[in-house]
Amino acid sequence: MMATDGNTPGASLIRIDPRDNVAIAPAFLRAGDTIALQGKPILVTNDVPFGHKVAVLDIAEGEAILKYGAPIGVASTPIQLGNLVGVHNMRSRRFQAEASTQDQLSVYDAAAQPSTSEHENVPQSMLLGYRRCDGRAGIRNHLLILSTVACANSVTERIAGEIPGAVAITHSCGCPQVGADLQQTIRILDGHARHPNVGAVLLVGLGCESVPTHELTESLLADGFRAANIVIQECGGAAVSVRDGVHLAESLYEQIVDLAPEPIPFSDLVVATECGGSDAWSGITANPVIGAACDLIVNAGGTTLLSEVPEFIGAEHLLAARATSPDVARAILDAVQRREADAAQYSIDFRGGQPTPGNIAGGLTTIEEKSMGAIAKGGSSTVREFVPYGVPPSCHGLVIMDTPGSDIHSVTGMVAGGAQLVLFSTGRGTPTGSPIAPVIKVASNSTVFSSLEADMDFDAGALLESQSIESISNRLLELVTEVCLGRTTASERLGARDFAIETLGLRL
Repeated sequence: MMATDGNTPGASLIRIDPRDNVAIAPAFLRAGDTIALQGKPILVTNDVPFGHKVAVLDIAEGEAILKYGAPIGVASTPIQLGNLVGVHNMRSRRFQAEASTQDQLSVYDAAAQPSTSEHENVPQSMLLGYRRCDGRAGIRNHLLILSTVACANSVTERIAGEIPGAVAITHSCGCPQVGADLQQTIRILDGHARHPNVGAVLLVGLGCESVPTHELTESLLADGFRAANIVIQECGGAAVSVRDGVHLAESLYEQIVDLAPEPIPFSDLVVATECGGSDAWSGITANPVIGAACDLIVNAGGTTLLSEVPEFIGAEHLLAARATSPDVARAILDAVQRREADAAQYSIDFRGGQPTPGNIAGGLTTIEEKSMGAIAKGGSSTVREFVPYGVPPSCHGLVIMDTPGSDIHSVTGMVAGGAQLVLFSTGRGTPTGSPIAPVIKVASNSTVFSSLEADMDFDAGALLESQSIESISNRLLELVTEVCLGRTTASERLGARDFAIETLGLRL
């Protein structure tokens, strides 16, 4: 299918839905090239980069531009057949008057909810995991050295550096914070300390921070977790804290080094999904492949997390229509409205931030277009629950978490919520990883997979070569199984250990 010359007989535009009035360029097209759409030749009037949109019909100014069979914006000028379609001639319609949440709830239809029993090819193999004191199972057995405040970061890193295999988490939070902002930071730190991929944790505090280091440690110990802490001001300074912290960390390591994993079912698995550095192919290949694999995990009794609420904008009604109840549907719609209201409060236009400059360069023009592709990571399962940032789901199945669109902040929240593994799609390429959860990088096209081979784990671009989504998603699920059995991911090999907590309101 891929071609460098639009006049090549085998080259063809990719129209996702028969209702669409735009199609996707399968290669770089030059002005004057002729390329087919379902056997009909179309004269390309502008240079069109790989993955960008071409008008396949004349589109009047103000007319909706359709992709995925749904509006992704409107024409800001008249667009002729064969024109490049992008920021120069289309705009989002999101900033016009929107329906209220109550109006949008009319899309919910309980009788239309998908059933997980409809999914086929349920995984039968067992995974290997470390059963923890709270009943959850981890697929890694990390010794975590966790800073409770930014002021303790250097000591945290020095302690971890003395223990082979130890993982350090440092961050910019912990003090001075108050109210919901502080509580969220505590929740995220506690979620990582209790994470099933963590065998033992050493908390490192300064002594005057907002985060209650001693109380967190006492709570962990009371619940049966392997934990200890070191407080710099109480030890007599940084050097002494490093020395004493290393002794404590070595003792914790001895408690977990000989732990052996045991067989666990797929129902123990919580898989986070994320897309970063998206391009026009992300919503056509990588995200649908991830979604299909997630449907298989859900059907096997596992849990999958869909996040990045700002990337639901323009597609939130589709997720609400799949909710298990009107309350879950309302929570989805309310969360999107809150994110938009936060931006409006500061007179912020999402454009330039969503989609990002890299998204736009990759062929995504509006937030609606990005959202339509982004929600494909959720597959077709019923949305069972909507949870706040960093809060573990209380049920199995597809769960939405209220995270920002920022990759690192979003992944941090889902891992705090218990995700042992992350499926991360990218079309432009990103080496982002998590300190304690393996991140599987799914490339949306074979070009980025080949050019960033050391950063990638899986090539979803094969979907453009007429391979079926079923076969590709099954191969991705096989990779998930291998990672749960101990295979390292690219982000683990690279030592990518990114961590950032979303902040709320004023930072004092």
